[in-house]
Amino acid sequence: MHKFALTLAVAVSLVASAQAAEVIGIRSTKPESGPYVKIDSGYMVPYEFTIPGTDAKLKMIPIPGGTFKLGSPDSEVGHTPAEGPQIEVEVPPFWMAEHETTWKQFKPFMELYASFRDFENRGVRKITDENRVDAITAPTPLYEPGFTFEYGQDPQLPAVTMTNYSARQYTKWLSGITGQQYRLPSEAEWEYAALGGADTAYHFGDDPAKLSEYAWLVDNSDESPHLVKQKKPNPYGLYDMHGNVWEWVLDQYSDKGFARLEGKKRKALETVAWPTEPDPLMVKGGSWDDDAQNLRAASKMGSSEEDWKQEDPCIPSSPWWFTSFPSTAVGFRVMRSLEELPQQDAAKFYVPDIEVLQLDVSDSLAGGRGIQGLVDPKLPAALKEAQQRSKP
Repeated sequence: MHKFALTLAVAVSLVASAQAAEVIGIRSTKPESGPYVKIDSGYMVPYEFTIPGTDAKLKMIPIPGGTFKLGSPDSEVGHTPAEGPQIEVEVPPFWMAEHETTWKQFKPFMELYASFRDFENRGVRKITDENRVDAITAPTPLYEPGFTFEYGQDPQLPAVTMTNYSARQYTKWLSGITGQQYRLPSEAEWEYAALGGADTAYHFGDDPAKLSEYAWLVDNSDESPHLVKQKKPNPYGLYDMHGNVWEWVLDQYSDKGFARLEGKKRKALETVAWPTEPDPLMVKGGSWDDDAQNLRAASKMGSSEEDWKQEDPCIPSSPWWFTSFPSTAVGFRVMRSLEELPQQDAAKFYVPDIEVLQLDVSDSLAGGRGIQGLVDPKLPAALKEAQQRSKP
């Protein structure tokens, strides 16, 4: 090989290595220890970062790509029609949060309402037609905190009672301030991660006898949620995938299951039942108040706007918050795909195409019960500057 060609090859290799190193969660060299996922550009590895503008940390775990059967067989104890027929799904590699979103991680998002209102009053960080794609709605302040904080607000307790829309807006906020594309998982991605490579009801097998080693459920929870990471993780290193709190996913719930998908292998995002109605939307994983059958990886539950907001004293009720059980046992965790979608295509991750919901949000904004704000890498600095202005 000519010296110039060799030099060029080395330069290209160095550039490629530098580019891989610049992507958070990807290393160009194989880690000496710990979990990793081999990809074309290097190795996906666990990573932890401080959410910009906060002191809350978030750890993401790499999940290898693969193929699995979504749903459960008719023979599985606890099987329901909503879990069948099983279909083969191809899942690309991704990262998933090590544990459910905690109050430590969620409260900075809750606090955006006052800051966005301040920006609006001062005429700064204005929303225009050009930048509206980067706007979110901040959740309204809790009218009666007792519903949401029924079981306390320890920083390491899983955050609960947010609506699916509110959880999606959180992921858009996190994406905007970090520059990475975070979102809720699809049902298929969630179930694949929960199984940890297994093809059984739980990641450890079909017998629920060992479940208490990995999960908080009705048998051992003392009727309340518990701090995250108190039980054993699954084979991928994820905690509380079984139990503690139900977790929102992208999909609309249907008792008809996967009949619409029969016939051929699908990619994970091709399986999503994109919501068109305000309920039922899907939660996965079971909770501290559920029995073993509801903690199976394939198990799922649908939300109910009427029932889950039964005690909401606000008229109209909030698009951002639920009040009533079982929403007090519903939270979420975030994921990040290896391959990001273009911004225009990613919009469906953050605002479901539900006409009634969009009207509710618009009415709340028009009535002063909601607020919009821009989320981008400059937001943390703007929030810090606003805090300095407010000091006497």
